Amino acid sequence: MDKMKDGLSQATFGAGCFWCVEAIFKRLEGVMHLEPGYTGGHIKNPAYREVCTGRTGHAEVIRVHFDSEMVSYSDLLEVFFATHDPTTLNRQGNDVGTQYRSEIFAHDESQFGLAQLAIEAAEASGDWSDPIVTQLSILGDYYPAEDYHKDYFDENPNQGYCRMVIQPKVKKFEKLFRDKLKA
Repeated sequence: MDKMKDGLSQATFGAGCFWCVEAIFKRLEGVMHLEPGYTGGHIKNPAYREVCTGRTGHAEVIRVHFDSEMVSYSDLLEVFFATHDPTTLNRQGNDVGTQYRSEIFAHDESQFGLAQLAIEAAEASGDWSDPIVTQLSILGDYYPAEDYHKDYFDENPNQGYCRMVIQPKVKKFEKLFRDKLKA
């Protein structure tokens, strides 16, 4: 797996609202930096208001910068599948549209192969009664989201969406992955 110039590896996931995904991965040991963004679409330099229409083809994603000696890509995939519903096409809860799809954007062939295996394992696990609809792609153009999306949950804990949607997901993650949380 390729390492970036800072020695960290990267992974990119779409699993619904990027505020939710960021809030979860931020608490995982070995994750050093997170960046909400957009990828998978046909519009260059999209803005949030455009992506929200569902007509750009872009997904809301989180780019995860991680220390692969502390947390593996396979560990990230395990968290990905455990913290969203990979059986709902173009939706997570009340967030509906292609921008909320379940998709793994592999950075290289190694990640692609590991993600394929993770999807197959999720399908075979019997954990879900419906088929897995998670898509798998090689990462194309990636666009960072506007600054106000960074650390959204931590900066807005009393906002309604944060309390009703994100907080329960974070609590579930913390319970399931107690042994992998940051100190």
